[in-house]
Amino acid sequence: MLPVIIQQLMENVETELSQVEAIALSAGPGSYTGLRIGTATAKGLAFTLGVPLIAISSLDSMVEQVSPVVSIDAILVPMIDARRMEVFCLARKGNGEVIWEPKPLIVDETTFADLDHSVTYFFGNGSDKFKELYPSVSYIPEIHPSAAHMGSLALKKFIDKEFVDLAYFEPDYLKEYRTNVPSQKFKV
Repeated sequence: MLPVIIQQLMENVETELSQVEAIALSAGPGSYTGLRIGTATAKGLAFTLGVPLIAISSLDSMVEQVSPVVSIDAILVPMIDARRMEVFCLARKGNGEVIWEPKPLIVDETTFADLDHSVTYFFGNGSDKFKELYPSVSYIPEIHPSAAHMGSLALKKFIDKEFVDLAYFEPDYLKEYRTNVPSQKFKV
């Protein structure tokens, strides 16, 4: 469905694909399948059109939604549910200063003990797990990775010519992909 959606989008904005100057995509973390489909489509378009590829972190797009409405000293912790009690997250100040790079974390009572909870905001679907352990900290509801908040990040990377290698770019899964292979007994 993705190519059909892209075609419809181009018709809606009355623009031809030949006018596109770059392709931006969510680099992850996120759904393994979604990241693979998005990456394959974005690489195919970029290669076909001869334009650069720009990768934007899903977590950074979430920070982009929140940072305009919080203090520059606030600590922002976007969280994406990674199943069980694990989340993908990062920690950044409202001014962009990096506290933690994106990483997978198992959420427990000590996970965020080193952060100043009086100026920390947790958001994203992974924060629901954390909310049960720390009910008194600040949560911002309804924040999800969104293409709508990738635009300014992509434009900055476009201007700065921060492109990823089209041939070698891989999504940022943050942890290895595992499959569960059922044990099978074969008769010989």
